[in-house]
Amino acid sequence: MNHKCLALSRIFYTYHAPHTIIIIFKVPSLYKHNLLLGFLAKQRSSLFHFYHILIKMSSLSLRCFTHMLLITLFLIWSLNFETCIARRGKHWTKKRDINNGSLLNMNGKSGHNNKQHGGVKKSKSTPSHISTPSSSPTIPPPQQEDGSLTQPPKHYNDAYSTIFNVLDFGAKGQGNTDDTKAFQSAWAEACKVEASTMLIPKDYIFYVGPISFSGPYCKPNIIFQVDGTIIAPTNPDAWGRGLLQWLDFTKLVGFTIQGNGIIDGRGSVWWQDHQFDVPIDDEQKLLVPINHTIGTPPMMIESELGRKMPYIKPTAIRFYGSIGPTVTGITIQNSPQCHLKFDNCNGVLVHDVTISSPADSPNTDGIHLQNSKNVSIHTSTLGCGDDCISIQTGCSNVYVHNVNCGPGHGISIGSLGKDNTRACVSNITVRDINMHNTMNGVRIKTWQGGSGLVQGVLFSNIQLSEVQFPIVIDQFYCDKRKCANQTSAVALAGINYERITGTYTVKPVHFACSDSLPCVDVSLTTIELKPVQEQYHLYDPFCWKTYGELKTTTVPPIPCIQIGKPSRNRIQTDHDLC
Repeated sequence: MNHKCLALSRIFYTYHAPHTIIIIFKVPSLYKHNLLLGFLAKQRSSLFHFYHILIKMSSLSLRCFTHMLLITLFLIWSLNFETCIARRGKHWTKKRDINNGSLLNMNGKSGHNNKQHGGVKKSKSTPSHISTPSSSPTIPPPQQEDGSLTQPPKHYNDAYSTIFNVLDFGAKGQGNTDDTKAFQSAWAEACKVEASTMLIPKDYIFYVGPISFSGPYCKPNIIFQVDGTIIAPTNPDAWGRGLLQWLDFTKLVGFTIQGNGIIDGRGSVWWQDHQFDVPIDDEQKLLVPINHTIGTPPMMIESELGRKMPYIKPTAIRFYGSIGPTVTGITIQNSPQCHLKFDNCNGVLVHDVTISSPADSPNTDGIHLQNSKNVSIHTSTLGCGDDCISIQTGCSNVYVHNVNCGPGHGISIGSLGKDNTRACVSNITVRDINMHNTMNGVRIKTWQGGSGLVQGVLFSNIQLSEVQFPIVIDQFYCDKRKCANQTSAVALAGINYERITGTYTVKPVHFACSDSLPCVDVSLTTIELKPVQEQYHLYDPFCWKTYGELKTTTVPPIPCIQIGKPSRNRIQTDHDLC
């Protein structure tokens, strides 16, 4: 074999980029032939063009020519192999500057293409609710007055993050076909990837049955991006004999639900079927109509099959056993029962959320906290048929601020101690709240027969408009027509009210504390409440077994508060203390 063929056949290193091949030869004396082959490979000339030039190189033998031809075929094939592999990923893609929502619409004309493997495309602009990544130095997040951190929203288009679009898993988004399996499949994949995003795109309506998004083996910091609408079934068969949750998020770490979409529980069919099985809010017993006025029921929808829904009504969204869950941006509406629940969670953050259901939708609490610690709820609008926020046993270090509440039953601690249980609640701050047309303002409610302790509570800067009972402590809470009298009670100590102003329509203050375990260290500062005669009889302030101090004069006067502490008080046992 001559030197020219030897040089071409002794290639020892090949490097390819997307559009270039550089070939290095071991014999430098044949510089002209090296340039020729490198130029042809770089320009990715057709095989026929390469063949024509090789024929002109008359000094090459047939054997050498055949060898070079095989090498050329291998290089061209290997150049395209990597590109082929990169196109095979169907359900995931690396995120860059994208706007999935702008690619999709209800008719599917421009967004989702079944022939396209990738779930996302590049967009020309970034959506207004998503910030582009910045190369500026990291700045610590701002702090609130109490030292707690305000976290910025997470961005699902950060580099090196992964998107799982439910449309790529078979979801139709038409509002009348079941997309539950597609959501399950998308979650199964998103669960495996840290900081991934499960995308529910805008301009689609997804019909989703009861579903669990559960750990504990999922990777942390997953984002559930809700830009479209998710609706619950009104078919009784979808719920079996009754379930406690609709969308259930369990044992997750750093999980976030965000977006500007809607989660609609379509609960009116449940309210209609069980309107006579609703527990009575205890303060309703004090309402005496002037003209026997009756409220109008919410607009109902029929169940899909014309049958009754199960007796057990589900919560729309529940988090259980999770660390650092965040909910922001979304609207939750018309839940059959509670809208958003956190049970046994730590490091909860809820902000910029809207919750909406009719004023007379039964037991539709806005946000329900239970056995959860280090909770921050702020900058949200909550309107429902029960408590805007309900703080139950096992909660501590809860900070609620800058919330609009109404309609609803106000912001409540409790009810606690039901069925002779022990309840512990501590370090609760509720401040900078606006309430309009609610039954209660700020309330603590406990059952007779319970045990435990509520301590370290501050209600501050509460603005009220046409609220029936602005300030309530009720240690005789009962959601039936009648409850048996019991001597034990959940103890209340260190309850502080300051700067609570506005108008009331029934009774400004209602303090009903336990005979055997009175309320102690109750303080009132700058209380200014004026009556507005509406449809109910008005009452004067009421106190029973309530000890503390009036730090300023109040409007109206509250002479029933007993200054100091009770002379006799039942000695608490270890079972009572927390």
